[in-house]
Amino acid sequence: MGDQDLASGLAEQGYQLVGRHSAVKLCYWTRESLAHGRDCYKGRFYGIESHRCLQMSPAIDSCNLHCRFCWRSQGWENDETMPEFDDPEALLDRSIEAQRRILSGFKGDPAVELDRWEASQSPRHIAISLTGEPTLYPKMNRFLELCHERGITTFLVTNGTNPEALRALDPLPTQLYVSVTAPNPEVFRRLTLPAHEDAWERLVESLGIVRDLRTRRVVRHTLVRGWNLGWVDRYAELDSLARPDFIEPKGYVYMGRSRQRLGRDHVPEHEEIASFGRRLARATGYKVLDESPESKVLLLGHSQEGRYLPGHAPQLAEALTA
Repeated sequence: MGDQDLASGLAEQGYQLVGRHSAVKLCYWTRESLAHGRDCYKGRFYGIESHRCLQMSPAIDSCNLHCRFCWRSQGWENDETMPEFDDPEALLDRSIEAQRRILSGFKGDPAVELDRWEASQSPRHIAISLTGEPTLYPKMNRFLELCHERGITTFLVTNGTNPEALRALDPLPTQLYVSVTAPNPEVFRRLTLPAHEDAWERLVESLGIVRDLRTRRVVRHTLVRGWNLGWVDRYAELDSLARPDFIEPKGYVYMGRSRQRLGRDHVPEHEEIASFGRRLARATGYKVLDESPESKVLLLGHSQEGRYLPGHAPQLAEALTA
């Protein structure tokens, strides 16, 4: 971590810094899963056990977008370079160690069952997102390979502006998320503040690449009232380029550093997201498979079949409403 002010700021926010460019942070839902048995919407949608999910980024200080809605720290300069990078074996080991440090205090909590805490010490899933653009880490392929060798499933979340990295992915993550947060170039420019003039063209190129990747693929639309909520037909056109397995329309949450850029009036109600999602389903030919009002998100797909990740038991199958 070359920027000491950034490093100090991240540590104050609860990030466990790992090596020179990575970090782990406790997810709210990991805490909820441990203490109350409540999983996040990814548990409802895909079967993930939140108390066994590790949230990390291998590119904490490298990103080519400055999205207004991002609740993470954005204290770095726009940067697509990582001249020095950590070994993926060490990165994975240290990330798991960091997660264990974070969770150590939960062992003595009377609200936490001991067997649940013990299970949390061996992550079964890694969400590669957190902050920064993960595909900028040059050793992503080996990192994914190591996770899969250890029986750990992976969600890789990308902003889609690094198409060459998507072409080079081998192995592929268990599930690939591409964030499509604008319906057109102008909204994209004003909302994500890209470092490169051709960032929109890169995103569109990535959607065509994603269409042919043989893994589970999700397009996520993070929707901000007054900024990018609307334009259903245009979003449907973009989704048709990627032809993902699932689409997640999700409402912006007013939290973290995004509060310095946006106001509470930019937070949509769940019914706004649900209305958008239903219209998007009709426009794309997808079905509304499920929704999580608490997280203001819908799951669109073609059928319930194949919805849960291999190796992950459905946590809330009895709650399906679709």
